[in-house]
Amino acid sequence: MKTIDYYMNLPYKMEIFPDPDEGGFVADYPDLPGCLTIGETIEDVIRNAEDAKREWISAAIEDGIDIAEPVNLDEYSGQFKLRIPKSLHRKLAERSREEGVSMNQYCVYLLSQNR
Repeated sequence: MKTIDYYMNLPYKMEIFPDPDEGGFVADYPDLPGCLTIGETIEDVIRNAEDAKREWISAAIEDGIDIAEPVNLDEYSGQFKLRIPKSLHRKLAERSREEGVSMNQYCVYLLSQNR
């Protein structure tokens, strides 16, 4: 059986973003559903996030809940091929020219806006 220390040492992705309603910051672990916390400063939220992760993992082990391990990014090349209609290709090419960036950069931008 895997231990709390085993999971705590895995490189889980932590996302930190400002809390527009309450002020301060929110930290979230996307691979650990519902594992999030808040803090007044970045330092506070990072410290709180480690505590929240430990408590989340401890509760999951105690309750027999499967704990996802972080995705290994080495398994991904960062490339994929996509077939699109010619009309969409033209629109993307035109818009990227207007923005002064490559079509690849423009598509990455568009994809990142729709996470």
